[in-house]
Amino acid sequence: MSLKALIVGAGSGVSASFARALARQGADIALAARNIDKLDALKQEIDAIAIACDATEADQVANLFKQVDKSIGTPDLVLYNASAFTAGPVAELDPSAVRRSLLLTGYGGFLVAQQAARRMQSAGSGAIFFTGATASIKGFPGYAPFAMGKFALRGLTQSLARELGPQNIHIAHFIIDGSIASPGRSLGSANPSSNADDAMLEPDAIAEVYLSVLNQHRSAWSLEIDLRPWKETF
Repeated sequence: MSLKALIVGAGSGVSASFARALARQGADIALAARNIDKLDALKQEIDAIAIACDATEADQVANLFKQVDKSIGTPDLVLYNASAFTAGPVAELDPSAVRRSLLLTGYGGFLVAQQAARRMQSAGSGAIFFTGATASIKGFPGYAPFAMGKFALRGLTQSLARELGPQNIHIAHFIIDGSIASPGRSLGSANPSSNADDAMLEPDAIAEVYLSVLNQHRSAWSLEIDLRPWKETF
């Protein structure tokens, strides 16, 4: 029986690479994002379904899971990859933008995890993954909203692992500590889309780690994995 996977906050970077890795293992995949038009090519490539969803709205998240249940089946794996990047001097930040950032990065993670947990508790197994960042473990000047949201997501992950792990539900948080390579980002090389000297994290390499954690035996589960390119400082 094939794995059923839901990726919330799907896009063209890490989540797309992970979706492709899952597809190569024969998984049935659902992709969710506020704007699903951007997912057309990926959806066709891996034969996935795409569902529009604002992860900050409880009714939309509940409806998302109902649609996934009906289309591919109850998910065995859920990845929460959504976040909002809000930055600026604290005295100049727009409070409404900060609120939106916290809702999407932290509260949205809770809403998605709640729906996933209910189903996985009934099934007796499952995996819920969360994408973190450097801001999950330290705040930098001018990036308070991003750090606030990512700290909240990490706290959620730790609590869920202690609550749901003994129920055979694998919770894992991935700290992506560094810049992620993507087309169009220049590293001073002749080819602007290249990742010169592996100075950035490659999305496909990150996806392989996600997949490795998914396939871990439950006698040696990881709660948190810290990923950085070899040149990144701690």
